[in-house]
Amino acid sequence: MARKRVESWVVTDEFWERVEGLIPQRVSQPNKTYVRKPGAGRPPKPARQVFEAIVYVLRTGCQWKALPKERFGSASAIHKRFLEWEAAGFFEALWKAGLAEHDQMEGIAWRWQSVDGAMMKAPLAQEAVGPNPTDREKKGSKRHLLVDARGVPLSLVVTGANVHDCKRLDAVLGAIVVERKNPPHRRNKHLCADAGYRGKEHLGTIERHGYIPHVVARRKEVDDKRRDPKKKARRWVVEVCHSWFNRFRKLLVRYEKLQRSFVALNHLAAAIIAFRKIPAEVNIIYG
Repeated sequence: MARKRVESWVVTDEFWERVEGLIPQRVSQPNKTYVRKPGAGRPPKPARQVFEAIVYVLRTGCQWKALPKERFGSASAIHKRFLEWEAAGFFEALWKAGLAEHDQMEGIAWRWQSVDGAMMKAPLAQEAVGPNPTDREKKGSKRHLLVDARGVPLSLVVTGANVHDCKRLDAVLGAIVVERKNPPHRRNKHLCADAGYRGKEHLGTIERHGYIPHVVARRKEVDDKRRDPKKKARRWVVEVCHSWFNRFRKLLVRYEKLQRSFVALNHLAAAIIAFRKIPAEVNIIYG
């Protein structure tokens, strides 16, 4: 049965059912003196309206202040709740929930994994930013990804564009957000990477995390595939995953000043990609 199309920024009822239980509840601060009585004043925005506004920004790439006021109300109130949810760990929790459901329905393909980084422009960034060596040293950031054999993101780290991929290899391999259930006793995890991760130190890092390294240059990978058409290419899935992230226009060029804001948006995109891999009648990522 073909999946029904919805607009890419629409939060479907099926998607909201997965999100609603993870929304952080607002609590009173014990050291703060409140002038108004409990229940007085303007009621807070509904959580679904706030979440829909965040997804709208993520998918369309518009400025926070450019949110349609007639639909979402005050943009500053939306952004304030966004930062509150980020501080509560909501977006990472949603990513973990997506991976858990994907693992239950399809199973995370742990055996073959791939790692790589991708750079983007970051003209306004103040944290996790550096001169981009491929863009005349203009300000840029880099997203480091670890994915499974289907391209589902398992780990994500954001750095400046001038940080080499191999310098954050240990951090990326150690930042997997879900644990593998019943891991086998023998080492049977394979990690595919390009020639940028070549070197005795980096191969040792890969082996120390329990992986069998497969570090080959892209040209050699193409030549091997040409010689043996039956050979299955495996490293390319991480590049496909980066392209999925770029479909979220707020991530294509980084305009977020703070690292925490940009990382939270990446976590939300990773969660949607994970949920996208779950069999469902409604498509919740592509419009």
